[in-house]
Amino acid sequence: MTPDRLSPSRRALLATPLLALPARAQPFGLRGTPQQGGFLIGRTLPGGRAALDGQALRVSPEGLFAFGFGRDHGPRATLTVNGQPQTLEVARRQWDVQHITGLPPAQVTPDAATLERIRVERERLAAVRAVDSARTGFAEGLAWPARGRISGVFGSQRVLNGQSRQPHYGLDVAGPVGTPILAAASGQVTLAAEFHFFGRLVVLDHGHGVNTLYAHLNAIHVREGQAVTRGERIADMGATGRVTGPHLHFSLSWYRVWLDPQPVLEG
Repeated sequence: MTPDRLSPSRRALLATPLLALPARAQPFGLRGTPQQGGFLIGRTLPGGRAALDGQALRVSPEGLFAFGFGRDHGPRATLTVNGQPQTLEVARRQWDVQHITGLPPAQVTPDAATLERIRVERERLAAVRAVDSARTGFAEGLAWPARGRISGVFGSQRVLNGQSRQPHYGLDVAGPVGTPILAAASGQVTLAAEFHFFGRLVVLDHGHGVNTLYAHLNAIHVREGQAVTRGERIADMGATGRVTGPHLHFSLSWYRVWLDPQPVLEG
């Protein structure tokens, strides 16, 4: 991609001054906040190397890399860039408790056959979230996939029909059925399907393990393997799967680690 075709966000990242480190260390820059649920984009010199807590990170020819911290990550992490370790203090966050009532009992306590379906769907989703491609769509920054009322936030503890369930790993945007759903960043469709809980969903790979997921869709306008651009219409908002009303469930992940998309959405 030539410089004049880079998005404003990507130009800003590439123009970010490199952090001043000890003279023997190779400089690097970071965009994002080290916090539970945080998503960060790094930049080092072309040909550089990076690792998080000893796990090697993919670094693009431009020197771009990405990583994140899960909802319950501990207080510290070690980022090593070009052989120089740096300790990152990971801020702890307080999570809401959200009570949802009126769900059909089968959506809260599925029967044996449905549990088997859910298990297969989880394996399928885990496989596409594990994709490690060389794409760098993540560096464009994330655009809002839809506009509407925020009806659910990342990290909240869910209580469904009075029963405690796993935390909510996404951002919910409520709106009318048919509201356009747009790709948050350029990428490739790795999943376009219908799941028990998520209803109709789409997953996009943005490179380096960064994925976005769009769920409860009324209609899907893309197919698996298709390349999409930032802001392209990929689906329509709906009320499929486990819902109490029409909305978009939007998730961000780094490989199999769910991240909070709201702090990094632009505009």
